[in-house]
Amino acid sequence: MRVSMLDPSAFTPPYDHALARSLARAGVEVELITSRFLYGPVPETDGYEVTEAFYRRTAARGLDAPGRRIFKAGEHLLDMAALWRRPEPDVVHHQWLTMPAIDTHLISRRRPSVITAHYILAPDPSRRQLGIARRMYGQMDAVIAHSQHGARRLREEVGVEPGRIHVIHHGAFDYLTALPEEKPLPDELAGAEGPVVLFFGLLRPYKGVDLLLEAFRQVRGAELWIVGNPRMPVEPLLEAAELCSAKVRFVTRFIDEDEIPALFRRADIAVLPYLDAEHSGVIYTGLAFGTPMVASSVGGFPELAGSSGAIRIVEPGDAEALATELNRLIADPDARRQLSEAGFEAAATTYSWDEIGLQTKDLYSSLLGSSGDHDGA
Repeated sequence: MRVSMLDPSAFTPPYDHALARSLARAGVEVELITSRFLYGPVPETDGYEVTEAFYRRTAARGLDAPGRRIFKAGEHLLDMAALWRRPEPDVVHHQWLTMPAIDTHLISRRRPSVITAHYILAPDPSRRQLGIARRMYGQMDAVIAHSQHGARRLREEVGVEPGRIHVIHHGAFDYLTALPEEKPLPDELAGAEGPVVLFFGLLRPYKGVDLLLEAFRQVRGAELWIVGNPRMPVEPLLEAAELCSAKVRFVTRFIDEDEIPALFRRADIAVLPYLDAEHSGVIYTGLAFGTPMVASSVGGFPELAGSSGAIRIVEPGDAEALATELNRLIADPDARRQLSEAGFEAAATTYSWDEIGLQTKDLYSSLLGSSGDHDGA
C-alpha cells in the first residue's frame, strides 16, 4: 500500500513524522511530501521517505525575506499543480491544506483522499470560513477526528456525513523520551529548588498565558516557567509576572526538540490554560513524559483527561479555579505521582503510535476496498 502524506507548509512536523513512522512499522509505504521546516530540526526519518517538494525557492530566501507571503503563495500554486505529475499513490492523506479556498480546486480526486481535522473551525466562524470548511471536508473520502468532540463538530457544525468521520487518537510524542542527545536546561532556568509549573509552546493570545499569570498571583510553593516562541507582545506578560509573589521565568524563543526532554523531566506540573483549542502537541508531550497536567475544558481535552486519568480539568477563563487546582497539586505529591503513572500508561496503550498506525492503516484498507482498488494493498 502506497500512501502520500501531505503537509505542504510543515505545520505539524512532529505529528507527520510520528504517524509516518508508525505506518511504516505497520508495513505501509509512506512518502511525506512537505517543505523545509525553517525554525529548527525535525524528527529523523525512519522507514519512510520525505520529499521537500513545496516552497523550495521561498525557503532559500529565508524567513525574513521581503514579500515572503506573496512569494510563497505564488509558489504554492505551482507546487500544487506539480503534484499531478507525480506517481500516483493508493491513498492521499492530507494533514493540512495551506490555502484551503484554492486547494479544494487543485487536489487530485483520482485516489481515495483522507484529511486529518487538526483544527476544525475558528470560534464564531464567518459564512465564508464555514463554506470553505464544508468544501474542504466534504470532498474527502474520510475525515479523521482526534476525539468524539471533534467528530461531533464535524457532523453538527460542518455537516460532514457521519459515515465519513473516523475517530483516531493523536499519539503521545514518546520519541522525545529517547532522543540520541538531550540538551540540559537553558541557563535561564537553572537552580530551581522547589516544584515547577511549566507552560510550554508558542505564546499566542488564545492559550491564556495572561490568565495563567493572573492565577499565579494566588499560587504558593512553586515557580512558573513560561517557555516558547512568542506570537504576541511579551511586555504585558513580563509586567503581569511582576505582580506574582512566586518566581516567574521566561524563555521566549524557539525551543529545539533536544531541549524539550529536560523541560518536561524537571516540570512537576504542565499547565494548558487555553481559551480555545481542538488538541495540542504539548498535552501529548506531557503524556509521553508522565508529566502531571492541568488543562482547560476546551476541545478534546476533557475527553483525553477522562480516558487517560493524567490531567486535571478546569473551566476556561477561570483564573481562580486554575489557581486552586495548581495549589492542590503542588501540595499533594501523591496526587502528582498518580497522574504521572496514568500518563505513562496512556502513552503506552491507548495513545501509542503503534496502535494509531494500525488504525490508520485499517482506514486506508477500508477505503481501497470500497473503491475496488487493491493495488499494492
